[in-house]
Amino acid sequence: MHTEPMSAVKMCDGVYWVGAIDWGIRNFHGYSTHRGTTYNAFLVMADRVTLVDTVKEPFFDEMMSRIRSVTDPASIDTLVSNHSEMDHSGCIPRTVGAVSPDRIVASKNGKKALFEHFGELPGEVEPVSDGGEISLGDMNLRFYETKMLHWPDSMVSFLPQRKVLFSQDGFGMHLASTERFDDQLPLDVLWLEAARYYANILLPFSPLVLRLAGKLSELDLDVELLCPDHGPAWRENIGGIIGRWASWARQTPSLKAVVVYDSMWGSTERMARAVEDGLVESRIAVRSMPLGSSNRSDIATEVLDAGALVVGSPTMNNQPFPTLADCLTYLKGLKPRNLTGAAFGSYGWSGEAVKIIEEQLGQMGVELVSEGVRTLYVPDRQALLQCKSLGRSIGDRLHELCEAQ
Repeated sequence: MHTEPMSAVKMCDGVYWVGAIDWGIRNFHGYSTHRGTTYNAFLVMADRVTLVDTVKEPFFDEMMSRIRSVTDPASIDTLVSNHSEMDHSGCIPRTVGAVSPDRIVASKNGKKALFEHFGELPGEVEPVSDGGEISLGDMNLRFYETKMLHWPDSMVSFLPQRKVLFSQDGFGMHLASTERFDDQLPLDVLWLEAARYYANILLPFSPLVLRLAGKLSELDLDVELLCPDHGPAWRENIGGIIGRWASWARQTPSLKAVVVYDSMWGSTERMARAVEDGLVESRIAVRSMPLGSSNRSDIATEVLDAGALVVGSPTMNNQPFPTLADCLTYLKGLKPRNLTGAAFGSYGWSGEAVKIIEEQLGQMGVELVSEGVRTLYVPDRQALLQCKSLGRSIGDRLHELCEAQ
């Protein structure tokens, strides 16, 4: 496949973006990417020309076209793979075949992962250690392992002569745009999409994120341009995005509750609104998210800075409603911490859903404020008052937790 000539974007002196824009992707292994994404690759025009990361395999021609706008691809001497996930490494075999670089560089785990993905590559992969360095002639690259952020092979690359940190999946977001820098885009969009990315991909590794923040602080790298593998590069708000990652990693409870529910005939929905009313009376910010119109990745994003998770479900075939089962399985894998909450729901026959949800919330480490509220068929006034009281109890507990911080 041939593409029209596409231009690289100059990021700073000697560093160019040669990635690809994926306007159409709407699902990234279960995570809703309603604004598309970019696959960022960077060309360093040093004495030894270096390509840092590649792109998803279908976008190989777009990447090569952008490289050709700067230099003959055959001039590339070194290929660096910071992360072997296929959206970054998918076209490494084609790139190596087309370019024949003298060096292919990855972490020790990255070398193993590239072999597991592609078998033997035309060139030998050179493993680098944490803190290792290679010369590019007039410049050099230093490498720092970031294991399990978010794969075992992950590392970042630092170009001290240009004060550029190539951070692979660190500090990125899924956002398709022709703008390459944070100060070219609305800040509210950046914070939202950065939060969505963290909540749906990095949240399980929050303890390691805090460790990384400490490591970066100790290294005291002089970074003026932060280049992730998805979304825009940061040059104006580097401190802001690093600070937000640290804050999200701490998962400090806030006066915010997320009410997640589904309903068969409207009864559980009525209960949800009563819970919501009780929370509001307790001066709690509420995000009510009916699963008929809410994506699970949006729910994960709202949970990121919340203090409470309240779940409502009817009982179907002695189980929670399937949408709730899906959502809770997804959230459990993301390992949110420091949440309080409860369960509620309507039933027609046996009513196991509330008990099962309470068990699942307990497995997630959610502190249950009180026993869940169940009602047979349609909630009467007494049942709705119980739901409202449940909301107030959660609100009171949230205030206690926040005041104790």
